[in-house]
Amino acid sequence: MATAEEPAIRRPTARTRITAVEDGRVATRRDRLVTEEPLEIRAAGPGQEPVSVAVTMRTPGDDWELAAGFLFTEGLLSSRDEIAELRYCGPEVPEHQRFNVVTVHLRRPFDGSSLKRNFFATSSCGICGKASIDQVEVQCAPLPPGPVVPRAVVAGLPDTLRAGQRVFGQTGGLHAVGLFEIDGSLVLSREDVGRHNAMDKLVGSLFLEGVLPGHDRIALLSGRASFELVQKAAMAGIPIVCAVSAPSTLAVETATRLGMTLVGFLRDGRFNVYAGAERLTLS
Repeated sequence: MATAEEPAIRRPTARTRITAVEDGRVATRRDRLVTEEPLEIRAAGPGQEPVSVAVTMRTPGDDWELAAGFLFTEGLLSSRDEIAELRYCGPEVPEHQRFNVVTVHLRRPFDGSSLKRNFFATSSCGICGKASIDQVEVQCAPLPPGPVVPRAVVAGLPDTLRAGQRVFGQTGGLHAVGLFEIDGSLVLSREDVGRHNAMDKLVGSLFLEGVLPGHDRIALLSGRASFELVQKAAMAGIPIVCAVSAPSTLAVETATRLGMTLVGFLRDGRFNVYAGAERLTLS
């Protein structure tokens, strides 16, 4: 699988000048903002013209992971061996958008007619415009039993993830997803202005490395647990998903159906278990 190198000029943050007001004092200073730009994901089989699959608002960086992770978690890819090449688009794309379009070239034909819906993702809500839950829900196999994790390990996950959020520390404006061993050690983390993008980047990294499913791992979300994030984690075979904020009703229903452990409001040593308590040692 060949990939073009991501350009070094694409930065996840940018500096700006602001007027800061604090305790009645006004000062002009420089601040750092998280970068938000569109990424169009295209797919093409041998000899085919690329088909636009999705547009998502994301933080530049790890774009190969994002594209591959999105296609995998949405059920459009099943193996990294299907990918022949990942690259940014060429001269046919306007110069200012050159690095905002990624094409995933496949070794087998890509059937664009199989797309039941148009994918359009915002940084806030993920994929929008889904006609019905039947169209949205990717078929996932139920997760196998285990592993069992002590509650002290779960309670310590947020501090470990926060310590690794480099760009969040600069901007305060990013979501993160962390992947942990069952002893609480951090394996991998990804940040993005969109919570769903952070998950796709993380899953995409595992997918491209060929280390899925993640049956012995824990995922931590820096925000809320939505249906879409639970589904993406399930596609990656991750059995325990924790979130520092609340889950949705559909997230809980999906976790229960798939045999996933779902933890919410994980902060300050406290948490709620919404599904799959058998994987946690709570006493």
